[in-house]
Amino acid sequence: MGYVSTAASVVRDLRSEGRGRILVVVAFGWFLSISVRMVYPALLPYIRETYGLTLTTAGLLLTVLWTAYALGQLPAGILGDWLGDRPLLVASQLLAAAMLALVVIADSAAVLYAATALFGGATALYGVSRFTVLETVYSDNLGTATGVTMAAGDVGNAVMPPAAGFIAAALTWQYGFGVAVPLFLVAAVGLWLVLPRPTATEPSLRDAIPVEDVIATLSRPAVRRGTLLLVLWAVIIQAFMGFYPTYLIEQKAVPRRTATVLFGFFFSLGMVWKPIAGRAYDRIGIRRPLLVIAGAAGAAFVALPLVEGIRAFIPVTVLASGLLGFETVVVSDLTNRLPDGTRGTSLGALRTVYLAFGAASPAVFGAVADAGYFDEAFFAVAVVAGGVAVVALRVDGD
Repeated sequence: MGYVSTAASVVRDLRSEGRGRILVVVAFGWFLSISVRMVYPALLPYIRETYGLTLTTAGLLLTVLWTAYALGQLPAGILGDWLGDRPLLVASQLLAAAMLALVVIADSAAVLYAATALFGGATALYGVSRFTVLETVYSDNLGTATGVTMAAGDVGNAVMPPAAGFIAAALTWQYGFGVAVPLFLVAAVGLWLVLPRPTATEPSLRDAIPVEDVIATLSRPAVRRGTLLLVLWAVIIQAFMGFYPTYLIEQKAVPRRTATVLFGFFFSLGMVWKPIAGRAYDRIGIRRPLLVIAGAAGAAFVALPLVEGIRAFIPVTVLASGLLGFETVVVSDLTNRLPDGTRGTSLGALRTVYLAFGAASPAVFGAVADAGYFDEAFFAVAVVAGGVAVVALRVDGD
């Protein structure tokens, strides 16, 4: 009963003073922005067949997507500080709808790669402002609100990739992307109607961002360690998410629909882990949650090449899914450390760094797999997870 009472109290806090509507629309926008990107790994076997891609060039497609997303973070942060969160979040959804439509009608690999890059850049506009708008609205419960929002993304990740896989099997893979286009338009309208208008005291295009303040902020030891943690996390999770369904299909002889369902199950667990991780950060700090997450993920990556059968893949998936709570903890901690006025720019710069490193991971992972070392690639990712634990031991205490 105590847990039920606590959960009810958290819900009341999140809904108080009319904030619930804001949380819902921001969460729905993130639901789409992240889940449609996760459709790419689920449909990768179909895309490979259509365009004749190898594992290396398929990994490069994912790298193009995530590099565009990474490179868009800094300009998105600057624009957020200048223009405000509301217009940027709306623009992200409108541009994502347009670019995804281009992916659907791509008639060559070159067009597909270009459209994918543009789609990644469009969703990048959402990446920073979803954190800064929540910091403004939920300054007292940022970790919890961030966890709920990111869990909504995992609802999308649990639903959209398997749904796209079923649609691709029944019709064609392009329809797996196409169903999301009108949803982006709905999200844009909701964000425009619900998010608060900027006030006269907020930054405008006339205000200069003090570069020296941003550099000083990013040079703080705690910020540098947080960034390193996110770099390692991005390398791990992009490699795993990018090739988990393909690995199950090609190396473990798992049927395609079953592989996409397991992929969706991985993300469905994020609905549990992200709110828990956010609450854990609010209550006990950053170090212990990160050690638990890194240890579980490392065990999963060591076990994956060694086990066989669906019953074995389920617990492996559960262990690996702890990674989905990692960003909630670290980004909440970093956001709290960044000063007002340059928070969007600073967070955008940090996200550009760690997402760019993560974006390179699928191409490298795919090349290693193409060379015949698919299993060994997962062992290497387990070693990186061990590095996360080492760095986590050095972060600020609880």
